[in-house]
Amino acid sequence: MKREIILDTETTGLDPTNGHRLIEIGCVEVIDAIRTGQVFHRYLNPERHVPAEAERVHGINTDFLLNKPIFAQVVDNFLAFIADSTLVIHNAAFDMKFINSELGMLGFKPISMERTLDTVLLARKKFPGAPASLDALCKRFNIDLGGRIKHGALLDAELLADVYLELQGGRQTALGLSANDSQPLTNTAVQTTGEFIPPRDFSPSEAELDAHAAMVKRLKNPVWESA
Repeated sequence: MKREIILDTETTGLDPTNGHRLIEIGCVEVIDAIRTGQVFHRYLNPERHVPAEAERVHGINTDFLLNKPIFAQVVDNFLAFIADSTLVIHNAAFDMKFINSELGMLGFKPISMERTLDTVLLARKKFPGAPASLDALCKRFNIDLGGRIKHGALLDAELLADVYLELQGGRQTALGLSANDSQPLTNTAVQTTGEFIPPRDFSPSEAELDAHAAMVKRLKNPVWESA
C-alpha cells in the first residue's frame, strides 16, 4: 500500500525568516493513486497581522484568524496525519520552509526534503518548456477551476491531487473508485434495468445448413482440398 499526502499551505508572506507564519494547512490523503476522502485542514492564528498583499492572494484576513488555533495546538494532529508518508507539494521548498520553521519553534525536528515530491519539477520534466503553475496544469488536464477564485490550502491540495494523479499516468487508473471500493466486481454487483431478454439460440437451422452445403458444392478448387 502506497500512501501519499498532497499538501498545501497559505502564509502571511514569502519568508519565515522575516517573521512570516503559516495561516492555513490543507492535506489530502492518496493511497495507491486513489483519493480516499480523508483530509486534514486547519486555519491557524499566526499571532501577527496578515499583510494586505498576502490577503489579496488568499483572501484570509487578520480578523478571521483571531479565534483560530495556533500551530502549537494542532501540531500533534498534523504530524499524526502525515505520519511517514511522502509529501506531494507544488513548489515544495516554499511550503516546507514554513512548516519546518513552525516545527523548529516548538522544538520538533525538521521534516527532510527527501520525503517530498515536488510536482513543479515533475511537470517540468514531463512537459519541458510548458507553464508549470497549478492553474496551467489544471487547464492542461481539464480539471475544473470554477471554485478557485483565490488560493486556499485545502482547495489547492485537492486540485493538486488530481493534477498529480494525471502526471502519474491519469485519473482513469482509479476508474472513479475510492479506496473503500476495493471489493472485486462480481455478477451480483451488476445492476440492470429494463426488460429481461432471454438468451438467443444461435444454432443454424436445417435450411441454413442445406444452403451452406449447396454453396460449398459450387466452389471451384477449394483450398481445403489442396491442403
